[in-house]
Amino acid sequence: MRNVALFSLLVAALPLAAQARPPVVVELYTAQGCASCGEANAYVGKLADRPGVLALTFPVDYWDYLGWPDTFAKPEFAERQKAYVARLDLREPYTPQVVVDGRAQAGGLQTEKIDKLVADAAQAPRRAPDMAFIGQRRVDVGFGAVPRGGAEVWVIRYDPREQDVTVRKGDNKGQTVPHRNVVVQIKRLGPWRGQPTAYRLPQAPAEGLATAVLVQGPHGGRVIAAAQRD
Repeated sequence: MRNVALFSLLVAALPLAAQARPPVVVELYTAQGCASCGEANAYVGKLADRPGVLALTFPVDYWDYLGWPDTFAKPEFAERQKAYVARLDLREPYTPQVVVDGRAQAGGLQTEKIDKLVADAAQAPRRAPDMAFIGQRRVDVGFGAVPRGGAEVWVIRYDPREQDVTVRKGDNKGQTVPHRNVVVQIKRLGPWRGQPTAYRLPQAPAEGLATAVLVQGPHGGRVIAAAQRD
């Protein structure tokens, strides 16, 4: 009990920056072999510059059969998207798709709709737990309300650089596809049960990556809280 009480005091004393309203999480599901994805990639790249927005690009591999293997895709990204398909009652995964805070989705070219979803999410009431990075290998999550079904903590490592890829085969042959905030690693750190909890961060797979931590309902549930560290 003493350790829990001490940790609670530490969380209460976190810097104001750590206790600020969490960013709106915008996830783009895209593929270099998708003919309409380049425009969506560019739009989400601009979203990444908005204050209060955490934009993450998840390249998927299910269009690779068209002739161009996506250079950034990982199978776990497609699995994450499939969880949203089930949760949001969609027929099937598609690209480009944007998911906002795990609560709503839109086609990646529906920019006006996405803008409204982001604005609504930024204004929505939220009882997010405080979060703070402690050194390089730990993140602390404080008290908070747990949604029905529980919650999980995830670490996401992404490349904040702008990256252009020239596609040499498939529907986008000869075109240069822009990328921003491409996810390199996503890993579940453990459950969160509403009590102050410390989580150990795995080592980053490469240098120069930014780190984000999400508290989220399981199986494509809503994002409860997010924090990022450059």
